[in-house]
Amino acid sequence: MYKYLLGGLFLLGTLYACQSTDSSRADAQLDPAIEKSIDSLLRLMTLEEKIGQMNQYRGSRDFASPNPGRETLMILEAIKNGSVGSLLNVSGANVTRNVQEIAVNQSRLGIPLLFGYEVIHGYKTMFPMPLAQAASWDLEAIELSSRIGAIEAASAGVHWALGATVDIFRDARMGQVVESAGEDPYLSSLIAVARVKGLQGQDLRAKNTIAAAIKHLPEISYTQAGQNNSQVAVNEQVLENIIWPPLQGAVAAGAVALMSHPVKLIGKSAQESVQEQEKVLRDRLGFKGINLSGPNMIAGWVRKGVGKDRQQATEIAVNAGYDVDMGAAFVNEVASLVREGTVSKKKVDQAVRRVLRLKFQLGLFDDPYRYSNPAAEKQDLMHRDHIAAAHEIAKKSIVLLKNEGGLLPLSKETRTIAVIGPMARDRDTPLGSLRARARTNSGVPLLNGLRETVGSNTRLLYAQGCRLTVGKRGPNSELTFNESDRSGFPEAVAAAKQADVVVLALGEDCWQTGKAAVQENIGLAGLQEELLQAVYEANKNIVLVLMNGRPLTINWAADHIPAIVEAWQLGHMSGMAIADVLWGDYNPSGKLPISFPSDVAQCPIYYNHQEGDRQFFKTDQVVSGEARFPFGFGLSYTQFEYAKPMLSSPTMGMSDTLQLSISLTNVGEREGAEVVQLYLQDKVSSIARPVKELKGFRRIKLAPGTTEVVRFSITAKDLGFYGASKSWEAESGAFSLYIGTNSRDVQEATFELIAE
Repeated sequence: MYKYLLGGLFLLGTLYACQSTDSSRADAQLDPAIEKSIDSLLRLMTLEEKIGQMNQYRGSRDFASPNPGRETLMILEAIKNGSVGSLLNVSGANVTRNVQEIAVNQSRLGIPLLFGYEVIHGYKTMFPMPLAQAASWDLEAIELSSRIGAIEAASAGVHWALGATVDIFRDARMGQVVESAGEDPYLSSLIAVARVKGLQGQDLRAKNTIAAAIKHLPEISYTQAGQNNSQVAVNEQVLENIIWPPLQGAVAAGAVALMSHPVKLIGKSAQESVQEQEKVLRDRLGFKGINLSGPNMIAGWVRKGVGKDRQQATEIAVNAGYDVDMGAAFVNEVASLVREGTVSKKKVDQAVRRVLRLKFQLGLFDDPYRYSNPAAEKQDLMHRDHIAAAHEIAKKSIVLLKNEGGLLPLSKETRTIAVIGPMARDRDTPLGSLRARARTNSGVPLLNGLRETVGSNTRLLYAQGCRLTVGKRGPNSELTFNESDRSGFPEAVAAAKQADVVVLALGEDCWQTGKAAVQENIGLAGLQEELLQAVYEANKNIVLVLMNGRPLTINWAADHIPAIVEAWQLGHMSGMAIADVLWGDYNPSGKLPISFPSDVAQCPIYYNHQEGDRQFFKTDQVVSGEARFPFGFGLSYTQFEYAKPMLSSPTMGMSDTLQLSISLTNVGEREGAEVVQLYLQDKVSSIARPVKELKGFRRIKLAPGTTEVVRFSITAKDLGFYGASKSWEAESGAFSLYIGTNSRDVQEATFELIAE
């Protein structure tokens, strides 16, 4: 039953168009039978029971305890009273069944619960973190990872996943950049579609699919100076051209739920901004699913001036179209608002209808326990085919940043290799901080991966060199970095002196990234760079393997170290995947989905900026504003040669299709895959436009000495943007197309769009 996973069941191709008309979309049309059943149920419900459906509590593993704590007992009592519609972070086949039995058998109407979980990059089997997966530029692989996450979560009783992040992140200081697809709206849109399709499959009633809740909208990613939950204000052009496209793609793909954090639109009040964004979501994008607040979001609104108190903020939220509150605001405030007439019963019924509709779509009214299957849970979690798929996707996510002198791939005939660094034997960091139900310290470390694949004639030496952190580490702890203990330096230097090549593994502790994990310094923390320099003095043949959850500033390394591999946090099979790349058993093909700055002072930095002075002053010197490693960058063990791009015509009309073609040749000695990237620039427009924007890409695999002609089609729709007219349209005039191996190293072709 699992054989299809490794082959990639879905031929995605054009399915990733944002304006999909796929009839399998969950919101393509409403089922009259379901709507009739909802009507009947609504007539039976009291106001308090309706509000209960709008209430989501955050559970914990305490639900599995034979002696649950007071808070869990309170939630269980609320379930009996019909005051809970869904639970977050409660999972496990037996646990969810036991809790569901309380809702079905002990509440007045027996309405089943929804169980949600953050399935970000896997449930039990950990895949590469989302930012790393985006580096694969492989939509089928990304969909497959979400499909496996859905299979595992569904068998453990989970009904919906808060796991398809559509935020655009341009500031590496933000910890939640780890769960995004990076800085580009086009690539992020396609990845959002892949994640929704992977989670929801073709039929929500299938037992191995779960509802996709996309998140978070712009408040998370557009904060000031990388600060978590700081004030956000954007104009309509940013909202329409940058922020909305990934959301639009996910909605078009059929996402049935959304966690949103509205921003303040420039020129509008906070309340108007909330209402305007909800209007776009419902009216223009046609979203019919559940709109879920973030954790304690409504209480946070009061601090930001959206309502004078929690009651008024709740009134704004319900009237703007929020259906479910992840907090206590709705369950405490909505009843009095309805009685006072500031929130209508109709508005409440609309919200409850959406919640009930999802429960019907998932088949929970037919069988409330259909997802809680201990036999399936035992079979599916960490299935060998899931592990194999995680290994394959991890290899595709690795980015080769530098390879001077062909130091990589390593030869298995090398006599001695020193493996050094605090990340070399780390089993936990590869799992990431958003690890769902993964078991602590269950990842394959780099050292083990090398040991299992090393040639018989090669000796591996190991030295930790230094610890990255000291003291307590974990999701609720404040990390303390080791800045004084150099006692491991002599052993590391001695190992380096004995070796032909050094593999030095540095990076970030996984708890440096994730929710609220803001970093003011995005360099190598602690003593890592000092260790790197000490080892370099002993042996300059260094392969630096970076394991991190965000872009890092690594100027000294980039200037001195001959080979650098960006290995992110790759999940359970991290060590094996990195070893495959280092030995050359797999030719790296990853491309950066986000720019790596040369200095934190550049943040936020992104390739699709508007024209301007990209220099900045630092102490007494002028520093280039260009990224150290630009968006789309990534090397290979082979070389690709791009011929001159050819256009089918120097002009095109509004209804025409322009063809661009380019010959790509593998001029190296190894088979390899290249991501050919197409960018566009509108040379003269009614508002300032970016210097270039990604508009297409092709992942091409070529044998040595072979050539393939890569073709792109450009229409007026590709040239359009939301401009001064407050509508989407293409403007006539001159355009440039840029095609190449990354956003910086491109060739240009020009044409003119003619008004008809």
